[in-house]
Amino acid sequence: MHPYRSHTCAELTKGNVGQTVRLSGWVHRVRDHGGVLFIDLRDHYGVTQLLCDPDSPVFAEVEKVRSEWCIRIDGEVKARDDSLINPKIPTGEIEVFIRDLEILGQANELPLIVFGDQEYPEETRLQYRYLDLRREVMQRNMTLRSDVVASIRRRMWDQNFREYQTPIITASSPEGARDFLVPSRLHPGKFYALPQAPQQFKQLIMVSGFDKYFQIAPCFRDEDPRADRSPTDFYQLDMEMSFVTQQDVFDTIQPVLTGIFEEFGNGRKVDTDWPQISYRDAALWYGTDKPDLRNPIKMQIVSDHFRGSGFAIFAKLLEQDGTEIRAIPAPGGGSRKFCDRMNAYAQQQGLPGMGYIFWREIDQGVMDAAGPLAKNIGPERTEAIRQQLGLGVGDAAFFLGGKPESFEAVAGRARAVIGDELGLTDQDRFAFAWIVDFPIYEKDSETGAIDFEHNPFSMPQGGMEALDGDPLDVLGYQYDLACNGYELVSGAIRNHKPEIMYRAFEIAGYPKEEVDNRFGGMVTAFQYGAPPHGGCAAGIDRIVMLLADEMNIREVIMFPMNQQAQDLMMDAPSDPTATQLRELSLRVVQQDN
Repeated sequence: MHPYRSHTCAELTKGNVGQTVRLSGWVHRVRDHGGVLFIDLRDHYGVTQLLCDPDSPVFAEVEKVRSEWCIRIDGEVKARDDSLINPKIPTGEIEVFIRDLEILGQANELPLIVFGDQEYPEETRLQYRYLDLRREVMQRNMTLRSDVVASIRRRMWDQNFREYQTPIITASSPEGARDFLVPSRLHPGKFYALPQAPQQFKQLIMVSGFDKYFQIAPCFRDEDPRADRSPTDFYQLDMEMSFVTQQDVFDTIQPVLTGIFEEFGNGRKVDTDWPQISYRDAALWYGTDKPDLRNPIKMQIVSDHFRGSGFAIFAKLLEQDGTEIRAIPAPGGGSRKFCDRMNAYAQQQGLPGMGYIFWREIDQGVMDAAGPLAKNIGPERTEAIRQQLGLGVGDAAFFLGGKPESFEAVAGRARAVIGDELGLTDQDRFAFAWIVDFPIYEKDSETGAIDFEHNPFSMPQGGMEALDGDPLDVLGYQYDLACNGYELVSGAIRNHKPEIMYRAFEIAGYPKEEVDNRFGGMVTAFQYGAPPHGGCAAGIDRIVMLLADEMNIREVIMFPMNQQAQDLMMDAPSDPTATQLRELSLRVVQQDN
């Protein structure tokens, strides 16, 4: 017999009754039923119930066993009484009578309990992550992650992609976040960077004549943490193709992601009609460039109804350039209590509040518009707003005004809260949308300087001619894929022509010399017959987070950092030794607090 097990803890059935077996695993829990000991033995695959009474030759040793001890037992498979069968587990029809026991690893007093659903502070869970990972939900999440990655690879190979690896130690590249720098021992005073993404390398792979590339790529960004973002490193499905249009990229990645969500979505509906929404429309309708389309609410501009109206706040606001009034329809939200609650929400978000109108029936067939705004602007304007928004009795609308950048984000969050509280958001569905036509440039509100708003390597729509006009009007062949309020994919058709690239960077204040210095390898390569190419990257962590129905990305990462970008288990980051600093020609300068 094998020294540790003849079966896993999920394999034994009634067909094994009478057999002598060997199992190894962790003591999930111990129960003493009047001198008869029952042990739930757990391994990665499942749980088997063991029992031991004074007739067992190792009863005294079994009495010493405690939770999370790692043990090996030999025993006889017995059938459970019909009344004791547990249909919830594969081994529920049997139990194993312990004849022999070996302690493989004792456990000290546990800082967190593996059995049950107790909640522990995240700091404790991350410090003792190896214990946290023993919990059923974490075993399930990590298995899901592994299965998703394997399925992605198969689906990419089925579309004639091949996987190629790109360097982990490379040069700094502007990807929108801070680099992790790595000092060079052989070249004192110089630094490598961990790649924020394989961006330049995957483009060079296309220049090298490889038609289709993908990689499950590690990426490193020194970012501030969020619930849906790791502060240090993450993994993405990275892909690139030559001789493609934007639509070709969409048509390639959609069946991969649709298949993944259908395979692992536990029966939830997966939308197959993915609309393409411009960046500006997404901001207007949803207040975000990663809209949750499970929520049917679409915001609208209603400025004309307030110009010269009796509501002085909005009327005067609209006299200023660049201002507008937007409405958030709220079907079913027509009560003063709900409207007051949403007004308070806006105040909590840092705005003065949200105006509102709600419609109610005051007599059979007679509708009335209520709320401060309705009284100030009068029945004709109120009725025009109702008709524009398609609302009726029992509905409400909320209003925000000013320059869009001052309230857009809050409006988007309010839309999400309204959809959730009124039961409008379909929780049992994955809804996707391509966000397209991103502006390439933005203007600094204080200095007036023009800089890149999004990926600097995107091909401008219209090519060189587009760069001769107002930079703020230039759109790029850049796109994101949103799903249920999260950005899952980002990509672009690349700017593969050196003359257009130089001009694009020049507009953003980067002279030719700086472009050559920072991106010399790629710009030089483009002078030797670069093909048109494009691609995208899909965030593995966020995909698994959605599939696992988790709200925090750390729940689907094996060994994540905490909110302060610290590894509490391995004590990182840590102080370097004096020897390490000397070898790297570095000196640590203490900052004043």
